[in-house]
Amino acid sequence: MTPRALPLTVLALAFSTVWASAQTLPGTQPLEANPDFSATMVAGIDKMALRLIEDSKSTRKPTREKLKAAIGLVDERVPIKALEFIGDTESPALLMETDLCRVFRVRWPVLDNVHGEGLYIQPKSKPHARVIYMPDASGTPEKLVDEFLLTTGCEIVIPALVSRESTYSTNDKFNVKTNLAHREWIYRQSYELGRHIIGYEVQKVLSLVDWFNAQSDQVPAPVLVAGVGEGGMLALYAAAIDERIDCVYSAGYFAPREGVWAEPIYRNVFGLLRDFGDAEIASLIAPRPVSLQFLFYPKLVVSKEASQGVRAIAAPGRLGAPDFKAFQAEVEKAKTLEPDSHIQVCTMETNNEQIIRHLFPAAKADAALKTLKVTGATITIKADDTHQERLVRELEAFTQRLLVTTELERKEQFWNKLPIKSMPEYEAHTAKERERFWNDVIGRLPDPNLPMNAKSRFVRETDKVAIYEVTLDVWQDVFAWGWLCLPKDLKPNEKRPVIVCQHGLEGLPEDTITTDEKQKGYGPYKAFTYRLAEMGFITFAPHNPYRGLDNFRTLQRKLNPLGLTLYSVINGQHQRILEWLKAQPFTPADKIAFYGLSYGGKSAMRTPAVLKDYCLSICSGDFNEWVRKCVCTDMPMNYTHTHEYEIWEWNMGRTFNYAEMAALIAPRPFMVERGHNDGVGIDEWVNYEFAKVRRLYNKLLIGDRTTIEHFDGPHTIHGVGTYQFLKERLDWK
Repeated sequence: MTPRALPLTVLALAFSTVWASAQTLPGTQPLEANPDFSATMVAGIDKMALRLIEDSKSTRKPTREKLKAAIGLVDERVPIKALEFIGDTESPALLMETDLCRVFRVRWPVLDNVHGEGLYIQPKSKPHARVIYMPDASGTPEKLVDEFLLTTGCEIVIPALVSRESTYSTNDKFNVKTNLAHREWIYRQSYELGRHIIGYEVQKVLSLVDWFNAQSDQVPAPVLVAGVGEGGMLALYAAAIDERIDCVYSAGYFAPREGVWAEPIYRNVFGLLRDFGDAEIASLIAPRPVSLQFLFYPKLVVSKEASQGVRAIAAPGRLGAPDFKAFQAEVEKAKTLEPDSHIQVCTMETNNEQIIRHLFPAAKADAALKTLKVTGATITIKADDTHQERLVRELEAFTQRLLVTTELERKEQFWNKLPIKSMPEYEAHTAKERERFWNDVIGRLPDPNLPMNAKSRFVRETDKVAIYEVTLDVWQDVFAWGWLCLPKDLKPNEKRPVIVCQHGLEGLPEDTITTDEKQKGYGPYKAFTYRLAEMGFITFAPHNPYRGLDNFRTLQRKLNPLGLTLYSVINGQHQRILEWLKAQPFTPADKIAFYGLSYGGKSAMRTPAVLKDYCLSICSGDFNEWVRKCVCTDMPMNYTHTHEYEIWEWNMGRTFNYAEMAALIAPRPFMVERGHNDGVGIDEWVNYEFAKVRRLYNKLLIGDRTTIEHFDGPHTIHGVGTYQFLKERLDWK
């Protein structure tokens, strides 16, 4: 008879003597030692993510509304009455004039105190067409101006894009200088708030479409949106969203997008690949004409180095031209998705006349071609070396102001709707909110679908505790792994509370167990997994896959375009851990607690919030005004200034901050452990956010179930108030 088939009473007896000689836990198969279970876990999750990306190609259902939501197109644009000519006596707005047109430096309103800037080519006759033509982010509007543009007879605006330079990715208040591209600088601040640098710049394009559309009442003309590189991306996105755009020219962008995770992080769009590749984007433009040029793809490798005094914290990424056959396959897919699509593929042999005749109605094309008087003369316009600072600072200021409005959104959408007069009504309501959090913010994977296949091996023992290593299968290529501490005085048939003790960033289960003060794990964790086992609790220290620097951070990059996060995987692993723990004869199913430090404290908010089998949660060294910490550049510990480029969670600022997550844990007990000298936050903001939790528990008449302990120490387990909290709440004497 195998251990799996033994009656529970026999299993209980086996557990009472297991540390004496057994090398495996009852009900498990032998586990072979692995020199690096952590790296194996990360590699397996990576395989799953790449497989899910490939699978997404056959299940996409693109819509304009989904695309607008994905790039954060949520803010109302400011009405645009006219372009504003900008200049002075030293730098006049009128830059040049020919027989056919004038060229001005202009700006226009887009959002509250956010403007677009660029060049305006104004024809001296009625325009044949109205054109928005965008450079790559490494280019400038001035470099796009040539004789061709000056002689087409079209009304043209050339916007300036937020660049890949890093000059203004700084915070002078804290003397912080970074190597972040301006695009990543804005991306980092906006992503948590449900906005995106892509969305902001599409708004600038669409505001010009608003203006063009108003003029069409007097002088009808087709609207063309065109671009190169990053500008080519914006042209496709804008046309896919807005049907007022009549035709599109995109160069140096169109390609299979399944490798977006390897591109610069400012192209990271949450949920993009779930519904869109470039073919799906193009299908939304059909039947309007599209010209795709297989030229001018920007080449870039994000540098991981910086000059002295500059923080080298930019996320890795690269850009380059796709394989031409892959480009063609994506074009053919677009045509298959929308048979009425009119896509022209332009190569070196395609001339301007062919492009114009494809894009414009015949009469307009003839008129534009008749106007052309290209002689090959060089056009030189001095570049504006001031606009980049304005573009960056305006978007930064706008995003910082959103910290106020998004908190008001959370209050309106979450707190004002909470029923607090009746606990059954409260729990029914938060059950729906829990689903929203899991599905829309964290991202939910299917429940674990492999047999558990539990394996274990004896690691070591002390006079009070036996320690085992355990693995559990979750999904294909993905497993859960942790160390179990069993008190040696556990009696047959006895059930004891179980505490899941979660390590932090770059940690391992053993770090939370070692009592060797020379080991690096002892300082922050103080052996809390082991100490709690010494006190008689059963403890389990799982491994969460936030270890391995870029190896694990790239997982977030691969999961985000699928509408998933690292916690989509972590929560699935904890589902399996809970399933296994509950099946053990020593576990009371209603007394499995969660206690985590640092990134483990981050887990203490996101995992028990969705997994109700955790009967309580303790967040140590992490509880914060989280949205502010992720966004506010006026906080010195803000993630905009650090190397953790995976940390942001799409749209959390508009939906769930830490107080809202704690509300999903309620009415279960919840505690915060906070060191006054812990640099992950400041007491004032931690207390500000916890005050909302305290108020909720008091209003639910369960104020004794939540508390915060402050201690005069750093980023570490304190283990005083929290240990007492565990004893009281788990009824352990």
